[in-house]
Amino acid sequence: MNDQIIGWSRDQMAERAAQDIPDGAYVNLGIGIPEKVVRYVPAGREVIYHTENGLLGMGDTPEAGQEDPELINAGKRLVTAIPGAAYFHHADSFAMIRGQHIDICVLGAMQVSQNGDLANWSTGDPDAIPAVGGAMDLVAGVKTIYVITQHCTRSGDAKLVANCSFPLTGQAVVSRIYTDLGVIDVTDDGFKLVELAPGVDFDYIQARTGCPLLAA
Repeated sequence: MNDQIIGWSRDQMAERAAQDIPDGAYVNLGIGIPEKVVRYVPAGREVIYHTENGLLGMGDTPEAGQEDPELINAGKRLVTAIPGAAYFHHADSFAMIRGQHIDICVLGAMQVSQNGDLANWSTGDPDAIPAVGGAMDLVAGVKTIYVITQHCTRSGDAKLVANCSFPLTGQAVVSRIYTDLGVIDVTDDGFKLVELAPGVDFDYIQARTGCPLLAA
């Protein structure tokens, strides 16, 4: 490996995830990097984005001067609404989730285990600020769960691990993971590499993964 910057930026991670969202899908986006996915609908596809605070047909961040302070997503960020968007009660929104009417959810993560367990709401530390939000409903009610996250923490610890040490959001719920280093599937045999980000080789990503990684 040379000293140049390698891997994907946060926007590139979001763009790569968007490529795997099929035409006509109803998709919920989690807070953080997943919010960026809304910017990258591949040409020729229509994707309907859902936010659990009561909007189906969410668009990207508004242009300067076009903000509506009452039009926000679940992360309290300003958004837009596409033509034909629908607004509804918070309870109705969760009925959509719990009734399995959302096709895909893209979430952030603190940890993902090799069998697809997800931890993304608390570190479990006594002074940790819990942030459950709608994540537990989403992983229980949405058909397919994708995760976008940095491959490692700021201190260099692996986020993809054999077993999660943080409190779980859901068990065996994650299908695919997008990190700055590559795309990884959760399989019956563990993590399987699907695609490497630019400048990354197998040994580099394996050294930063907390359990064995199956080659593509």
